[in-house]
Amino acid sequence: MSASIGESRPLLASSGSTEPRYNGYSGIPDEQAKVAEESLLRKLDLRMSILFLIYILNFVDRESVAAARLRGFEEDLKLDKDQFASILSVFYFGYMLMQIPSNMMLVHIGKPSIFLAFCTMMWGTVSFSIGLATSYHGALLLRFFLGIVEAGFYPGALYLISRWYKRSEIAQRTAYLMCGSFIGEAFGALIASGILDLMDGVLGQAAWRWLFFVEGGLTVVVAVFAMFIIPDFPETKHVSWLTPEENELARRRMIEDSDTKTTLLTGKDIIFAGFWDAVSDWKVWGMTITYYFVASAASFHIYFPTLAATLGFDAGITMLLCAPPWLFAAASTLWISRHSDKTGERCMHVVVPVAIGTVGFILSIFTMNVIIRYFSLFLMALVKTGLIGFLAWASAATSGSVAKRAVVIALVNTFGHFSNMVGSYLWKKEWGPTYKKSFSLYTVISLISITLCLFMRMNFKRLNRQMDLEDEQRRNESGSEEGLVGKNGWRYHT
Repeated sequence: MSASIGESRPLLASSGSTEPRYNGYSGIPDEQAKVAEESLLRKLDLRMSILFLIYILNFVDRESVAAARLRGFEEDLKLDKDQFASILSVFYFGYMLMQIPSNMMLVHIGKPSIFLAFCTMMWGTVSFSIGLATSYHGALLLRFFLGIVEAGFYPGALYLISRWYKRSEIAQRTAYLMCGSFIGEAFGALIASGILDLMDGVLGQAAWRWLFFVEGGLTVVVAVFAMFIIPDFPETKHVSWLTPEENELARRRMIEDSDTKTTLLTGKDIIFAGFWDAVSDWKVWGMTITYYFVASAASFHIYFPTLAATLGFDAGITMLLCAPPWLFAAASTLWISRHSDKTGERCMHVVVPVAIGTVGFILSIFTMNVIIRYFSLFLMALVKTGLIGFLAWASAATSGSVAKRAVVIALVNTFGHFSNMVGSYLWKKEWGPTYKKSFSLYTVISLISITLCLFMRMNFKRLNRQMDLEDEQRRNESGSEEGLVGKNGWRYHT
């Protein structure tokens, strides 16, 4: 049974064949082509590292308001009990609103170096402006605009990675990018602690205002340099940092790793066709709903300084205690993502970290012991490791055309960040300092996310078995060695 003309075959996973599928430099031995590919990846990794730095700043800027809360933000703006939660959640409303349009704009513009750098410069400017807020409504409006201008970077960066790297390389590169969030969580707290201690009262401004001034200003400076470092798409005619042969190899790699029919389509029509392909694919919605629950289980990170404060230390020590759990999670993520790419397995690389994080939630329900509570923070941080693994899984399991891939990444992230809006209201002050209700809710959410991951895995395995039967039937009918999906046995990641 062949695919219909209007249907693009999704990106599928290799069954594990180690036979080279292409020679990037035609006419030279495979061994030399392998060396050339390794050289290309080194250059590409170096260029992409700027995304890691920007994402650290992205997370630091986004989470500054949580640190500011510990040093007079609520008091200076005269916030009522739920207004701080509204300031947190309104960011995600703006963020969700613009994710899909921004990725479609990126596909249309075709210049990530300009688009992503511009987004970075804009959010640095808005973050700086939050330091000038004098009222609840002013801070609320600025946080909404911060969400709008930040929306383009993260899904755009994931999409850029998916345009340069093969699916067998995506999990590790996604992990490198996402480790920026861990470093932002860890060192953002340390940076915030330093700024809050050193700058209080300088030029007559409160410490929390300087937090936004310094971090927002630094982001603008980095954005200027990023414009000259971020790579554009591999099909760009002239790439100054690659030789013509390396540029050709980069294009060949992605054509061989995707659906050639759809990859070569361009223009506005394919952008909107990609949107329709994404929203009409049940697998996209299945992965989107699953990601919502995985992201919900990880949304506790918004209040991480508040959770650390339940240990009973002062504000400075509390900020320092936030760092080690995220550094542990970053190291774990790098190892787990590398193992996921190596084995080609995705689901259990999501389920296991989330399950470990669930143990952390359960421990915190039953004790206020300082040592056990702090240990539980390390376990909870691993939920974000599962979140990162899921992004690589979703990208590989539901992609087709490059435009569809852009929409899928943005759609999944949009619904995922809706969880942060809900999560902003699940850590009420009156539930503290034990937060038993909060931890109980997160335990249930985590178990739901694990169940949905296993459900999607079961369905992908069913589709793989169906393609096996189709492939065998095609071989029997044609008498050919190759069937419907080819000798390499492409299949969905599971």
